[in-house]
Amino acid sequence: MPYPIAHFVNCDRFSMGHRSFLAAITAGDEPQSFKEAMKDPGWREAMQKEIPALKDNGTRCWLAKLSSALKKYGFRRQSYSDYSLFSLHTSNTQINVLVYVNDLIISGNNSAALIITVKKYLSEYFHIKDLGVLKYFLGIDVTRNEEGIFLCRRKYTLDIISETSLLGGKPTIFPMEQHHQLAWSTRPFLTNVEKYKHLFGHLIYLSFTRPDLAYSVHILYQFLHEPRCDHWEAGLRVVRYVKGCPGQGILLHANCDLTLSGWCDSDWASCLLIRRALSDWLVFFRAFSNFLED
Repeated sequence: MPYPIAHFVNCDRFSMGHRSFLAAITAGDEPQSFKEAMKDPGWREAMQKEIPALKDNGTRCWLAKLSSALKKYGFRRQSYSDYSLFSLHTSNTQINVLVYVNDLIISGNNSAALIITVKKYLSEYFHIKDLGVLKYFLGIDVTRNEEGIFLCRRKYTLDIISETSLLGGKPTIFPMEQHHQLAWSTRPFLTNVEKYKHLFGHLIYLSFTRPDLAYSVHILYQFLHEPRCDHWEAGLRVVRYVKGCPGQGILLHANCDLTLSGWCDSDWASCLLIRRALSDWLVFFRAFSNFLED
């Protein structure tokens, strides 16, 4: 490998505990299908334990039971913008419970003792397992220090690089050429459209913690139904760009004013296909107005 990924990954700023944790999740291989999972004894055992737990908790009406239990505790209502989010507000306390299938994230602005009380209350209604402080959830690595909370998708990024066979590829310093002509490409269409869709499904999810990919992903997503070879090569360039900084993410500052700021602009007749104006908007949440690399 002329450009091994180890030359571009640096964990010096992490504590020894987080280094061990990152090494553990990076070294593990997740099955890509049910057949692959059934070949692994560890995954078979996990599924055998999960099925009885789902039956005991009554997962089919899980959200209704959970909603009833939380409202009984004092969570007044679900968020109108996200029905998987429950909130409890008092004079100086706020507790949030975020639900994903049968996983919960509990956060708050008060002492940990109050969150422990909520956990004990839920354990009276459901069979739950406390996994401790949040470190990894839905592909997102979570790290804390005195400056705030750092979110990144390092393992997810490395998986994308591995799937595209670019572990030995040369990284690039920017994701897309400035004056590209992708809209006017005349090269042959891709014979395997599914691999293009699969790649950009990953990149869209990655862009949630990597806003620097938003423009490139938006441009290339326009050719999702009929991608050409040029579009695929441009997508691989985005992957080689993230290879140069796989641990880049968002820092949620501990001390910030938590305000939203928005900007909007238009570029007249800039669309090469329909010659219409393109409007762009940008919203900053002051808690993560800058990006960091590990």
